[in-house]
Amino acid sequence: MTDQTWAEVDDYFTGALLSPDPVLDGALADSAAAGLPRIAVAPNQGKLLNLLARQAGARSILEIGTLGGYSTIWLARALPAGGKLVTCEYEPKHAEVARANLARAGFGEDVVTIEVGAALDTLPRLTGPFDFVFIDADKRNLANYVRATLALSRPGTTIVVDNVVRQGRVTDPASTDPNVVGVREMVNFLATEPRLDATAVQTVGGKGHDGFVLALVR
Repeated sequence: MTDQTWAEVDDYFTGALLSPDPVLDGALADSAAAGLPRIAVAPNQGKLLNLLARQAGARSILEIGTLGGYSTIWLARALPAGGKLVTCEYEPKHAEVARANLARAGFGEDVVTIEVGAALDTLPRLTGPFDFVFIDADKRNLANYVRATLALSRPGTTIVVDNVVRQGRVTDPASTDPNVVGVREMVNFLATEPRLDATAVQTVGGKGHDGFVLALVR
């Protein structure tokens, strides 16, 4: 199996199960044109987030790591009428691009609020509880993000954490890579926190060898 095969399988399922979407395609194109890193979730992963949020019946969603708003659009589309989404983005430039992409998708500030600045500074000021949380920000702070999220959750809140496999390097206890260390610290926290029930799934696809954590607040 090769990266090319994984990408081809992703393309097959995406082509078969996801309808063409100029709004989402435009969000990716405008993000690239603005020089944002090409690290948005894959289309099939965006649809997975949408389905999970809908299955959870989420009326309030928290996202940590907005980037250009691609995953934000997927999540906002899962909200029922009157639902709200708060997304935290460190970089003002990214937030500006995301705001334009969200507006084109039909989501104004009455539905989606972008909080600009360090999420660990923003999160204590938010009012929960949130029904669904997606964490896709700097990996060295993942344990801190999950801890902060717990204070904004309720029993039944779903938490998804992206990019936890690190191309398989997560298994190395001697790694000094801050991203690997951050993921392992989060996993240790999940394993010992009685308020959380969690699993992790590794994936392969257009984004290579990756994976995510799925957790439920007890």
